[in-house]
Amino acid sequence: MTLSIYADYAATTPVDPRVADAMARHLTQDGVFGNPASRSHGFGWDAEEAVELARGQIAALINADPREIVFTSGATESDNLALKGVLLREPAGHLITSAIEHKAVIDTATWLEARGYSVTFLEPRSDGLVHLDQVAAAVRPDTRLVSLMHVNNELGTALELGPIGRWCRERNILFHTDAAQGFGKLPIDVRADAIDLLSVSGHKIYGPKGVGILCVRRDPPLALEAQMHGGGHERGLRSGTLPTHQIVGLGLAAEIMRIEGPAEAERLLALRERLLDGVLAIPGTRLHGDRHQRVAGIVNLGFEGVDGETLLMALDDVAASNGSACTSASVEPSFVLRAIGVPDAIAHASLRLSVGRYSTEADVDHMVARLREITQRLRTAA
Repeated sequence: MTLSIYADYAATTPVDPRVADAMARHLTQDGVFGNPASRSHGFGWDAEEAVELARGQIAALINADPREIVFTSGATESDNLALKGVLLREPAGHLITSAIEHKAVIDTATWLEARGYSVTFLEPRSDGLVHLDQVAAAVRPDTRLVSLMHVNNELGTALELGPIGRWCRERNILFHTDAAQGFGKLPIDVRADAIDLLSVSGHKIYGPKGVGILCVRRDPPLALEAQMHGGGHERGLRSGTLPTHQIVGLGLAAEIMRIEGPAEAERLLALRERLLDGVLAIPGTRLHGDRHQRVAGIVNLGFEGVDGETLLMALDDVAASNGSACTSASVEPSFVLRAIGVPDAIAHASLRLSVGRYSTEADVDHMVARLREITQRLRTAA
């Protein structure tokens, strides 16, 4: 059966046609194709102007200073720059993160740990969230950075950033968040929430793959150890010729989210609740993580008495996943589900469904009907 419904928006989103059109105008000889670092002629000036416009569009979405926006290849690179950039400036120090972070944070933290830095991996509670009291209990005199993701990419649960950020700020501990899944979908204010470092990927908000940002606090200035060296681009934090067309795409995608995001989130919330009401009415089905403290578009569901791989294969007209796209080749149960106490049997029988800009009520109703039909058939066969 040909795939007909896309329900994997948490893995990636299609580029918005408006974004694709803007990007195309910055690729060819008839458009703005120059190198933004070429400051001796108009081609470079035009490209630099386009980059700075995008920088401002991105900053406006999170109440940042445009000069705080550092362009990278995506949130994975941004996470690496944030964690390594802070810790490697000194020969020792302590990092607090969680056991359900994206692998870009977990693997970077493990890399740092192997080089002598101390890392505490906080265990989330059954609601899929890490709480401030856990952070407070883990802090040590040498704690230099707390890194906790805004929205969990497998569960969809959403951390309340402000209380943790402000608590860290009062104690002169830096606070970083991987906001790839929450950027533009939930309110973020780097000033009010006291966020020192924030990572974003363009392809999660209907922008292009291969571009992202690290927002680096400017007041007071925050020094980082650069991880890429070359021409001193991006204030020396990330060398490399800027991909003007991708940056323009990310900027416009952020601007669209700033203008249309609130209404879109309301629509997706209604779709999510419609999906949950339908699926949770199927016997032996459970939602992983808190139902309400989450982003609108992502749910993770467990189906008792069903093999997850068989369920996913039977759901052949819906593009879904059984976890993060970054670990989808693994046959082990999701480390995120294990961390919140989900038994292996249920973790193996879980699906992540995520809706987005082009999802419809008909899509949701079709998914519910198919899941009801498939789970009943598989349980009967067992």
